[in-house]
Amino acid sequence: MPAFDHIPDSHRDLLDRPIVVALVTLMPDGWPQATPIWCMYDGEHVVVNTARGRQKDRNMKHRSRVTVLSIDPDDPYRWLEVRGEIVSVTEEGAVDVINTLAKKYRGVDSYYGGVTPSHLRDQETRVTFLVKPIRVLTGG
Repeated sequence: MPAFDHIPDSHRDLLDRPIVVALVTLMPDGWPQATPIWCMYDGEHVVVNTARGRQKDRNMKHRSRVTVLSIDPDDPYRWLEVRGEIVSVTEEGAVDVINTLAKKYRGVDSYYGGVTPSHLRDQETRVTFLVKPIRVLTGG
């Protein structure tokens, strides 16, 4: 099982394709918490977006180590595990990021109205986390 400090070209498609991945964060008591999420890769970081106050937001805000696991839906023995460190957290542009993810995963231009009821836009604050790969493992 090869290990890298970057996303190898051989497995980059597992972040570029609209594959729902598992985001693993750490709870305050140290137990892992896994959540299915949308994500993308910007060539340097795995980009994760959520709403403020959700468990993954609270976990990443206080404990910056995370794992992203993507399993190829066409071959479950081909996978990519990114163990990384959160290097940036911002609300600026976060709605644009969730809209980009909605386009990638659902083919709609707007997360609010296209995937989630538009009235929720005023009830939540989006936030984007950049995850720098520290150790990358691949299979298949």
